[in-house]
Amino acid sequence: MANKAAGPAAQEGKGRGRGRRPAEEVRADVLRTVGDLLLTEGIAGLTFERVARASGVSKTTLYKWWPSKGALALDGYFHAVRETLAFPDTGDIHADLLTQLRAFAHVMTQTPGGRILTELIGASQTDEDLATAYRKLYSSHRRRLAGERLRRAQGLGQIRTDIDVQVLVDQLWGAVYHRLLIPDEPVTDDFVAALVNNLLGGIRPQ
Repeated sequence: MANKAAGPAAQEGKGRGRGRRPAEEVRADVLRTVGDLLLTEGIAGLTFERVARASGVSKTTLYKWWPSKGALALDGYFHAVRETLAFPDTGDIHADLLTQLRAFAHVMTQTPGGRILTELIGASQTDEDLATAYRKLYSSHRRRLAGERLRRAQGLGQIRTDIDVQVLVDQLWGAVYHRLLIPDEPVTDDFVAALVNNLLGGIRPQ
């Protein structure tokens, strides 16, 4: 997580070099700035003006790439947590599911990332641009990574071949999202372990 004192807010007003830079470099700089702002201060104070000042990128350029604040926030959030939520592949599907779900639960419950993501999910109900970005950038990408890992486990004989892996994704991560969005019960390590153990007990080959 970014250090607030060294983050983009601390750089505002200092200015940056205005030489022409490759678009990929400019975009990466913006996403780092947005991710730092989100994880240090949350989404409430995120504006195009703030990001433009902190990153040294014009608002015109920002609006060209991101049609709404929500779409910009989601892109920055995704890049901030991408490495933390990467899906491991040790060859042991039980261990890898536990590792990934524990990392996901940690981000969602122990960092500002959880509050930010639930806010983005809520905002996407009325922001069509954000809803499109959420499906394209975040949810479909994460579903694909999880599905690929589960299919590799099928290929190794760790999961029955008749199992629909996309349903498994919904059962595992959907259960965590349910507790995050409807917090009747907490997302604990015992809960995560029970999810994986209960599910794998029914989908392993006999």
